[in-house]
Amino acid sequence: MASNFGKTIQVSTFGASHGYAIGGIVEGLPCGHTIDIDELKAFLKRRAPGQNQLTTQRKEADTPEFLAGIVDGMLSGSPLAFMIRNTSQHSSDYNNLRDIPRPSHADYTARMRYGDKVDMRGGGHFSGRITAPVVFAGAIAKQILAKQGIQIGAHILSIKNEYDENFDMRLSTKTLEYLRRQHYPVINQEKYEKFVNIVDAARMDQDSVGGKVECAIIGLKPGLGEPFFDSIESHLSSLLFSIPAVKSVAFGNDKISELFGSEANDCYYYQDALVKTTSNNNGGITGGISNGMPVVFTVGIKPTPSISKEQKTIDVKKHENTTLGVHGRHDPCIVFRATVVVEAMAALAMLDLVR
Repeated sequence: MASNFGKTIQVSTFGASHGYAIGGIVEGLPCGHTIDIDELKAFLKRRAPGQNQLTTQRKEADTPEFLAGIVDGMLSGSPLAFMIRNTSQHSSDYNNLRDIPRPSHADYTARMRYGDKVDMRGGGHFSGRITAPVVFAGAIAKQILAKQGIQIGAHILSIKNEYDENFDMRLSTKTLEYLRRQHYPVINQEKYEKFVNIVDAARMDQDSVGGKVECAIIGLKPGLGEPFFDSIESHLSSLLFSIPAVKSVAFGNDKISELFGSEANDCYYYQDALVKTTSNNNGGITGGISNGMPVVFTVGIKPTPSISKEQKTIDVKKHENTTLGVHGRHDPCIVFRATVVVEAMAALAMLDLVR
């Protein structure tokens, strides 16, 4: 089972949800770059579980431990190795899932791919817990990119069928700074309470909901991307689809296919010798290459598959149909904690392109 990506930087993750620890190795980082540890920990905290009723009640400090590659808070040039200990495993909650797979979870497909000895306690290496090392690595990537004038931010665009405001042509670093100050960022604060109510209602009904995250990258110079097979869209998408529960990625206006060409085209103009566009329906990318406008995309996240409500499934050992109600600690909605994961993946993808 391989778990790595990257060309100019390489990122590998290891561990399982209920193992001793999770962690990663990042190669190719610039020597001498000082890491803001407090900022890194604050970024990680946005993903951490057990902070309220909107998330799993599994409580983990998610405190990173540096094993190599950093000296006195500065990147040393050698591979950066780190780990995050697992301190709150309830493996007994998953004993019955070895032979009775959860609907729409990786239990069945992982068994078919790797055999019946694959560790699926808490989702094993398929668990959303493995996004913690991704967020750690992404936090470092964000700090390096910021020194180059590249800013990345995201917000909860929707929960079920309730929507926040979209990023629009007013998108700026000020907008991203406003979102960065929020633990679970939204543009329109009135929407947050509606999101909470939807998730809480699903939780009380032993169910779950999904939603969308909208992310923006500001400060990319025009000309980045290598069509056909390493365009910005393909490079980003391959990583975004690696996030557990992500089922869709759309760049720019996700209704662009419904427009006339005269409506969809982003027309050029000069402003202070810089090339701008009158709209951003293509999300800052044309021909797979950055055009200097903000790169904007949305990520669709499915409802959490682990729910207490009884559902139909199978017993693969007895080869018979059965039912299952999942017990244990699970998010009634993954979107709240996934927002920071989307930011982290975007940062890693961009650093791999511009490094």
